[in-house]
Amino acid sequence: MFFLRRPVIATLTILALLAGAGSLVLAQRGEGGSETGVSTDSSSNFEVTGITVDVTGEDAFDAQRKGWEEAQRQGWRMLYARMTGGSASGAPALSDSALDGIVSGIIIEEEQIGPTRYVARLGVMFDRARVSQYLGSRGQVSRSPPLLTVPVMWIGNTPQSFEERNAWMRAWVRFRTGDSSIDYVRAAATNPTPLLLTVGQTQRPGRGWWRFLLDSYGAADVIIPVVHLRYSYPGGPVTGTFIGYHGPDRRKLGQFSLRVRNADSLDRLLDAGVQRMDQLFRQALADGRLTPDPSLQFEFGIDEEELEDEFEEMEASIADRTPPEAVNDEQATATGRYTIQVATPNADAVRSSEAAVRGTPGVRAATTSSLAIGGLSLMEVTYIGDLDALASALAARGFQVQRGAGTLRISRAAPPPQPTPQQPPAQEGGGSEDE
Repeated sequence: MFFLRRPVIATLTILALLAGAGSLVLAQRGEGGSETGVSTDSSSNFEVTGITVDVTGEDAFDAQRKGWEEAQRQGWRMLYARMTGGSASGAPALSDSALDGIVSGIIIEEEQIGPTRYVARLGVMFDRARVSQYLGSRGQVSRSPPLLTVPVMWIGNTPQSFEERNAWMRAWVRFRTGDSSIDYVRAAATNPTPLLLTVGQTQRPGRGWWRFLLDSYGAADVIIPVVHLRYSYPGGPVTGTFIGYHGPDRRKLGQFSLRVRNADSLDRLLDAGVQRMDQLFRQALADGRLTPDPSLQFEFGIDEEELEDEFEEMEASIADRTPPEAVNDEQATATGRYTIQVATPNADAVRSSEAAVRGTPGVRAATTSSLAIGGLSLMEVTYIGDLDALASALAARGFQVQRGAGTLRISRAAPPPQPTPQQPPAQEGGGSEDE
């Protein structure tokens, strides 16, 4: 997407038309209607797209100017109807100068420029703060809770999410969410996100790990927009099947298919898919199907019973490695399984903490069940004794221990300062025994 000033747009668009190339241009306005080459924050704008104009003028530039003004007038009526639920004809009549004050940008989807004629399909971006004075309380849109968005793209039998930057992820980055009723939480594809928000994670229903992920990204629930791409032949038509899922249980909200004639139009296919996917999520919100799962509410203390299914295989392997005769009957009755939180700033901290906990007297087994590099990992500990005794034993091993509601949080204590080596005392007299 290019951000250009108005005189440059007219010239370059004519050249692109003559060369047979398509373009998508966004002209954005600064204070007082002046145009700048700097993109604005999409969350502060309402967007209306698909506006068709066909106007004539004294020359190409005058025709384009009249086309943009006509798009602003149509866009304002469409926005008023969308935000208020009323008729477009009932929108307040605003002068062109007033519209200039609330419009922040023009989006050129398609255009044809002749010597005196301008035919185009345009979009208009309205400044949210400025347009509210004309919409009043009717312009307040109820939004969904913050939803962590994890896009997944399938090409053949190969899925991709945040493990690798891909075209589907970039389409969601380009998507402007200002006028959507969905509060999308879009994670940056930087560490540790590629390690946490993987394709495998979208297929794990366990609530314990999802709680920590959602709390880390400031979200209340998760939505998973999936696209399956099928190429008819290399460079040929591409068909995308889009499916929207909600929650760790992957409840299907709906699906649709789109097609483009060649692979060069893949970005256009995915951008249209994002728009349709947003409509699907908005409809699900209106139908009450995007209500956050109460089991995802974050709590400091983790219920051990809820984690049993998620770590069933891990616990079975621990039981296989620990012979029952290793503990007498009296000890077995006092043995408990505890989930503790461990500060793991790096991978070395995970290994060293796990080894130190295993070496604590009374600990039968210790296994990291949920890994969070740079945060708090979860460790399953089987200990002969109660939680207070385990806290004392870990403190004796050099951990800093904090007691929570039914769990412990441990971290490595700072190493003690090394004592300064003392010099041996000098001998008195400095002479030999013979003297």
